[in-house]
Amino acid sequence: MSSQAPVKLLAIAGSARDGSHNTQLLALAARKAQALGAQVTHVNLRDLALPVFDADHVAAHGHPTGAFELRKLFAEHDGLLLASPEYNALPTPLFINAFDWLSTVPAADGLAGGTGTTAGKPVGLLAASPGALGGMRALPIVRTYLSTNFAMVVVPEQLGLPGADKAFDAEGALTKPELDAVLDKVVASVVRQAGWLREVRKA
Repeated sequence: MSSQAPVKLLAIAGSARDGSHNTQLLALAARKAQALGAQVTHVNLRDLALPVFDADHVAAHGHPTGAFELRKLFAEHDGLLLASPEYNALPTPLFINAFDWLSTVPAADGLAGGTGTTAGKPVGLLAASPGALGGMRALPIVRTYLSTNFAMVVVPEQLGLPGADKAFDAEGALTKPELDAVLDKVVASVVRQAGWLREVRKA
């Protein structure tokens, strides 16, 4: 990647809770991506201030600023690292609501519509939970949601981190080498695919 512009990745957590294990896992994934030469932009979905999606709201007020900001971020980046915890075996409302808004943003100002900015871009899926399943029940739903509705290329590798409340050391690294190795594979796959797919789009 030294002869080309660095791959640019978004890092998004489906939880904005203070001390979120998913935010902690995402931060570690971002550091690993940066070590591979990628540039990473962290996005706090709470900061987008998106109301619950409502078509009547769109009709009356148009799209909120945060929806346009999310579209712009995807237009400017080559891929995504997503850490999505599960709520009752489903992806979080925060994540789904933000991406539902993104899906309705029309093309304007020289940018594609929301789903046009995500199409063909890779995403690596992560989840973390204090429980034994590590958030894995929601990841197949996230995989289908992003690949079907946003035409994203979800890499095969993924990580569900169980026992997340005890999984990190004082420096924020994973204490189990076998899980750290899986995270390495997820991140490397996204960085590799993002660089390759970016060149394909340019061709």
